Amino acid sequence: MGRDPRRTLAAIERRWQTRGMSDHVDGRTPTRHLSEDECWQRLADAPYGRIAMSAAGEVDVFPVNHAVDNRTIVFRTSAGTKLLELTIRHGVAFQIDGYTDAEAFSVVVKGVAQEFDRQGEVYQAEKLGITPWAPENKDRWVRITPTEVHGRLFERASGS
Repeated sequence: MGRDPRRTLAAIERRWQTRGMSDHVDGRTPTRHLSEDECWQRLADAPYGRIAMSAAGEVDVFPVNHAVDNRTIVFRTSAGTKLLELTIRHGVAFQIDGYTDAEAFSVVVKGVAQEFDRQGEVYQAEKLGITPWAPENKDRWVRITPTEVHGRLFERASGS
């Protein structure tokens, strides 16, 4: 029997994710994985993130203001390419990052995005206080239900 491609891919991803994490060269603490709770806290604290998806036949990245709602990501959008592609292909990645003088981090959520428009859901989403920075009318709501959440944290080099 041949190898299960899903197991092979999972093994490659594990090796890639841990590659170099023990090979620190400048005295800083090695990069560490954030716990799922740490990831969700950083997602909740971030004012915006980026959604990566296939749009018009190409991979594209869109900045969005968002909120965390029961371990899902909610954002507002308008009719257009992004929303059209989400109705065809639901798989997305959502990413945030940030830094202080001492450290930097990145959190990635992979999942399924779906528009919602039921009155009760929209009413609850409006309570989240999502205020888009862009001036266009953002009257459509999207929820990303995660299939995978992971993050990394590392110390910044002095002077960087």
